[in-house]
Amino acid sequence: MNDMMQSRYPFPRNAISLMQRVYKYGLPEVRQELDVWRSMAERMPDEELRKQALASIATKQFHCEGGAIYAVANISQRHILLPLIVAFQTISDYLDNLCDRSTSMDPDDFRLLHQSMLDAVTPDAQPVNYYRLRTEQEDGGYLEALVTTCQQNVSKLPDYDAVFPYVRDLVGLYCDLQVHKHIAPELRESALLNWWSENKYRTPHLQWNEFAAATGSTLGVFMLFLAASGFGLDDTGAKQVYSAYFPHVCCLHIMLDYVIDQEEDRRGGDLNFCNYYDSPDTMYERIEQIVDWARRDVNTIPGTSFHRMIIEGLVALYLSDPKVSEQQEVRTVSRRLMRKGPLTRVFFMVNSRWIRKYMYEH
Repeated sequence: MNDMMQSRYPFPRNAISLMQRVYKYGLPEVRQELDVWRSMAERMPDEELRKQALASIATKQFHCEGGAIYAVANISQRHILLPLIVAFQTISDYLDNLCDRSTSMDPDDFRLLHQSMLDAVTPDAQPVNYYRLRTEQEDGGYLEALVTTCQQNVSKLPDYDAVFPYVRDLVGLYCDLQVHKHIAPELRESALLNWWSENKYRTPHLQWNEFAAATGSTLGVFMLFLAASGFGLDDTGAKQVYSAYFPHVCCLHIMLDYVIDQEEDRRGGDLNFCNYYDSPDTMYERIEQIVDWARRDVNTIPGTSFHRMIIEGLVALYLSDPKVSEQQEVRTVSRRLMRKGPLTRVFFMVNSRWIRKYMYEH
């Protein structure tokens, strides 16, 4: 990307200016968007669908708040980016609840549900009955409204044509993962390994669990939305953004999520990608390596300092979670990662705690 394009990126220059934008615009505007979707979810005719939609908003609001960082990175376009990111993440969280706590174990059902995510990023796609293969049907138009909100907003992004192939690729991988990880427990691991064998050419240096983790993040999609929001992006630039985020930034995001959920997943019998390391030491070494790879990758695109803040913010956000203090092995990994991190990581650790306080009070 040339110097002129670099100068057109209005990213916040430091951690303080980033957090000012998050507090002034990101958090309150995410709340406003989610209030609209919550109100619609409350009117769902089907009790099970209503329950899972409301639970996904109540327990996963922080996913949208994290995604909002990409909206406030371009203040002048946040009226497009923020509703888009919130709607897309809300689809992801809602479907995760439907599949994770499902009345169905049918992979075809999961595949059809997740077709909504592919349609959401495809402006001319026609929504279908995504519930056709399950008992629950009546959502009052909730999922279709989320899909069309995404379509309307991606259509407003000036450079969306350039990023579209890369967005579709990431969303396709995400959908594959969600199908394989939610089928019958005795079938999950073999399905994931077979899927990895078809895709390991993409990331031959990653273990299968790390590749799977990388496909489970929406951050690469959000960054491509941001990159398409008016910087004169072409295919070369779009490919650079894609490669800067996938696989390493995306992998770091989801591996940290699994790190803090180990005990919870153990109790619930849920799949956790951290369980496939030989020891906590190995897990720490691999995560630290992924952090290093992610830092290296974001040097190739404009706004490197912004993307570095994203990386440090991810580490701080997850390691400041209250669940860390409840798990001895996780506490050890957390201390080691914090010791090796820059001062920015400590700054975001403090802010992550403030954000959780904000969520609790609001």
